[in-house]
Amino acid sequence: MSGGQERNSPRSTAGERPQDSGASGWERISQRHGWRARAALLTLGAFVVSTDGYIIVGLLPEIRSTLQISTAEAGQLVSAYALVYALLAPVLAAVTGAWPRRRVLLIALALVGLGNTGTALAQDYGLVLASRMVAGSGAALFSAGAVVTAAYLAGNHRRGSAVAMVTAGATLALVLGAPLGTFIGDAWGWQSTIWVVTAVAGVVSVAIAFLLPEIRLDQTTTLRQRLVPLADRRVLKVLLVTMVAFIGIFLPFTYMSAVFEPATGGDQSRLALLLLVFGIAATVGNLTAGSLADRYGPRLVVIGATMGVAAVFLLMLPARETFVLVAVMNGLSGVVSFSVIGPQQHRIIGYAPPGSASLVTSLNISTAHLGNFLASALGAVILTTAGSAALLLPTAAVFALIAALLTWWYTRSAGGDGASPTSDTADSTVATQ
Repeated sequence: MSGGQERNSPRSTAGERPQDSGASGWERISQRHGWRARAALLTLGAFVVSTDGYIIVGLLPEIRSTLQISTAEAGQLVSAYALVYALLAPVLAAVTGAWPRRRVLLIALALVGLGNTGTALAQDYGLVLASRMVAGSGAALFSAGAVVTAAYLAGNHRRGSAVAMVTAGATLALVLGAPLGTFIGDAWGWQSTIWVVTAVAGVVSVAIAFLLPEIRLDQTTTLRQRLVPLADRRVLKVLLVTMVAFIGIFLPFTYMSAVFEPATGGDQSRLALLLLVFGIAATVGNLTAGSLADRYGPRLVVIGATMGVAAVFLLMLPARETFVLVAVMNGLSGVVSFSVIGPQQHRIIGYAPPGSASLVTSLNISTAHLGNFLASALGAVILTTAGSAALLLPTAAVFALIAALLTWWYTRSAGGDGASPTSDTADSTVATQ
């Protein structure tokens, strides 16, 4: 995400008016009612790019069979996407900060479409891996621009509603996109799922091209300024906890088909149901964690959630051969796993210098994706060397416990949970995803 919107209100900054020569009354109409339709369009875009990242998890068995590769190699398709996303999201946000928003979003969706086309057509593992990296770069670029664009369109007083709309797209991708993609892949082949996502991305691109005005924001933050908070040890400690926690969270999630194969019997419809249960539970966990963080403080919620992750993963070991028990455990896993990122965002905002909340939260999200990448890589090593997917569960539990201990130790040594957010309310709101 970019940092320029933090200092400037859409209503008050002359240098940030939409550049739309064909609609002189655009700004007045947008502030009254037009922003909702355009924010909904961006929500659909967020749903598409997030689904593109999640669906591979449910398609791993089919991809493995088609490309004649191991489960560990198939898992690298997830890790490559996540790594590119983690590395490029903050960089692309800085590099394209001064570009027109419509151009940024269209380029992003074009990259997603190009990457998906390569994924669906390639018969070589190396080419499929490269295509996932292209798609990941497009997703990183879109995510970096969609939230700030929606916030600008809505205006200062409706900014929170606009952000909530767009970020809901990513949550819906986990609830609906991933299991739906698995169902489609089971019925018509995994390539069909990729083509469906590509087609929807194309429709969204056309809609953005015709319905989104040519908005230019006053983006003056340089890449060097964007990286300044990385020198703050408190920020680095929060990022370390995020990375360790999400290594634990994504280890079983990425290789869900292998971990729960004794219960699913390789049935893709059962795997899709597990993804659906996880997604719904994750949504509940995300919403609940926000309320708990406001009431008890984000540090306690992070500690409780990561300890809960460890406990659930250990309980999964004796239950992984019974589908009903696996579904229940998977639901509990979704609740506690997605109770981490929101409170972590809350914590890291408290250490952000004025005007930098969107930067540090963007870095936090990128670090979570880095944890996803490391989990995929570590899982591949475990599957290759140990040959047992069950070992992923206690390994993930260890990482979750380490995250809990680090959170407790850092805040104990610092004497508290950090300062209150130093940035303004709008800044914090826009930066939450």
